Amino acid sequence: MSILRAAVFAALFVLTPICARAQDITLTSQDGAMSLSGVLVGYDGEFYRVETEFGVLTLDGSGVICSGPACPNLDGYVAEISVSGARTVGDVLLPSLFERFAARHGYTVTREVESNRDFTLVLKQSGQDTEVARIDFALGNSDQGLARFVSGETDFALSLREANEDEITIAREAGLGDLRSSRVARIIGLDGVVPIVSKRNTVTSISLEQTSKVFAGEIKNWQELGGIDAPIVLHLREDGSGVLERAVSQILTDEDSELAQSRRHTSNASLSAAVARDPFAIGIVSHSEIGNSRPLALLGGCGFPFMASHSTIKSEDYPLTSPLFLYTPARRLPKIIREFMAFMSTPSAEQIVEASGFVNQASIEIPMADQGERLANAVLQAGDEVSLSDVQEMVGALRSARRLSTTFRFEAGSSLLDAQSRANVSKLAEELEAGLFEDRKLLFVGFSDGDGGAAANRRIAMRRAQAVRAAVLKEASLFDPERMEIGELAFGEAMPMACDDTEWGRQVNRRVEVWLAPVTDTLPREN
Repeated sequence: MSILRAAVFAALFVLTPICARAQDITLTSQDGAMSLSGVLVGYDGEFYRVETEFGVLTLDGSGVICSGPACPNLDGYVAEISVSGARTVGDVLLPSLFERFAARHGYTVTREVESNRDFTLVLKQSGQDTEVARIDFALGNSDQGLARFVSGETDFALSLREANEDEITIAREAGLGDLRSSRVARIIGLDGVVPIVSKRNTVTSISLEQTSKVFAGEIKNWQELGGIDAPIVLHLREDGSGVLERAVSQILTDEDSELAQSRRHTSNASLSAAVARDPFAIGIVSHSEIGNSRPLALLGGCGFPFMASHSTIKSEDYPLTSPLFLYTPARRLPKIIREFMAFMSTPSAEQIVEASGFVNQASIEIPMADQGERLANAVLQAGDEVSLSDVQEMVGALRSARRLSTTFRFEAGSSLLDAQSRANVSKLAEELEAGLFEDRKLLFVGFSDGDGGAAANRRIAMRRAQAVRAAVLKEASLFDPERMEIGELAFGEAMPMACDDTEWGRQVNRRVEVWLAPVTDTLPREN
C-alpha cells in the first residue's frame, strides 16, 4: 500500500476520483480505501506500470487488486520479451546465452521456428509444462533493430554499431533512457571489422588509405596494391547492416567518398564464402566470420601493422574493433529477464561469447615480453620530441609489470570515453570490488598523440589517466581504495600505436592503459 500511496501523493497530494471512461484497468488497495485507473503499460510478474492522469506510475502488485479487461493472469504469468536487430549477434550468441542461463537456473528451452530470421525461445520449468518466459526474435540488421527499439515495437535491439544522435534523441523522448549509458547500451561481446581476400591472393596487407580508395572505386586493380594485374571485385554487406555502417564510418576517410558498385550479401557467411572462391575479390566482414577467406593486415599511414586477433580486439588496439550492443529499455524488466541480465556478467556467459566466435570482455594479462612490436615502434619513433631516454624511462617503469587488456579510449575529437571504454569502467570496477588485484599495484598509464609539444602531451595524458582512475573508483562503490595501491603514470607520445598523420591514428594513440605491477616496485615521480 505504501508504494501506491507514495506514487499518488508525489503526483498530486490528494487522489481525486477518476471519471468512469474507457480505461484498461483499475487498481484498488487491499482495504478498498483507494483506487487508481489507467491504461496498462506493462506487468512484469511483480509490478504494474500504468499510464494515469498523473503520468506513468509503477505499482507493487502485492498491495493492490486489479480489475478490468486488461488485467493480466497472475497465476499463469509468462514473461514476454521481443528482440530485433543484427543477425550476427542474434543467430547464435544471444540464443546460446539464454540456453546456458536456462540450464543453470533449472529451465528447459525449446525453439518455435517461423523462419530463419523469426523464432521464439520458450523457457519452461524443468520437468513441467509450465511456461515461464517467451523470447521472440525478429532478426535483420542493426538499422532495423534500433528503429524498432526507439519506436517501441521491440523490447531489445541487437546492433553492431552505436545508436546515432537521432536515435538517442527519439529514445530519450520516448522514456527509454540514455542510449549512451552503459546500463542501456550493454556490450555483450566484441568483434572486429576485417578486410578479407581469397587464400590464393598474393596481397597480405593493405593500408587504411588504400582500403578507402578500393571501396570508393579509386583503386581498381590489384597491381596498385602489389598484386597481379587483375581487376578488383568488391563484396560488401547489404545496406543497413552494422558491419557496413562500421566499415563506411571507419574506412571511408574522405567525407565526400561514396561506395563503389559492389556485390552485396545478406550475411557475413555468404560474403566470406564468395570472397574465398574468387582470387580477385576483396570484402569486409566481422572477425568472427572470416570463414575460409584470409584476413589482411591493416597498415597505418606510416606502416604500423595491425592484425585482428583475440588480444588486439579485446584491448581495442585493433583500430576497427566493433562492440556487440544489446540495447535495453530503462525500465523494470520481468524478474527472469533481470536474472538473465545478471547472468551475462558471469564467467559462464563469457565462455559462451568465446564459443560463439566472438571476443569476451574478461580481462587478460599481457606480459612485457609480448610488447615487442609496440616497444620497437617506440624506439623507432624516438627523436627530437621524445628522446631515447624517455623511452628507457617508460620501459624501466613497466618492465616488471603486466598490461591488462582493459584499455580506455576516447571518442573522435573529444575527451569523452568511447562506448567500449564506458563498459570497461564498469567491468574494471567489478573486478576491483571482487578483490582480483589486491596483491599488486594498479597503474593507470596515459598516452597521447604527437600533435603538440611532448611536455604538454605528457600533462594531457596524466590528466586523462587521473580522470579514468576517478571514474573507475566512483563506479566501484564497494571497493576500499586502502586495500591496494593505485597510481597514475603518463608517458605522452612515447609509445605510439599508429602514425599521427590522420585523425584515426591520433585517436588510436590517445588512450589510458591499465598495468599491474609487483608491490615492491617504486613508482617513478612525475615531472
